[in-house]
Amino acid sequence: MPGMFIDVRVEDEVASDEKLARKLVEVCPVNIFAVDGSRLRIVEENLDECVLCDLCVQAAPPGTVTIVKLYES
Repeated sequence: MPGMFIDVRVEDEVASDEKLARKLVEVCPVNIFAVDGSRLRIVEENLDECVLCDLCVQAAPPGTVTIVKLYES
């Protein structure tokens, strides 16, 4: 379930890549990402903490992490 204002979408190729998953956990200042085993998990209760810093988008291959602003039409 998305947060009130944003949703973060991660392509499966990134979520299943342990190295990339750990990189996303490392760069996110508000703990939106976690690793369970070797797979990325989005911590849904933290989604509304997103500061739109774009660090996750920059850390992943182009087009594989998307921040969706739910308040925009």
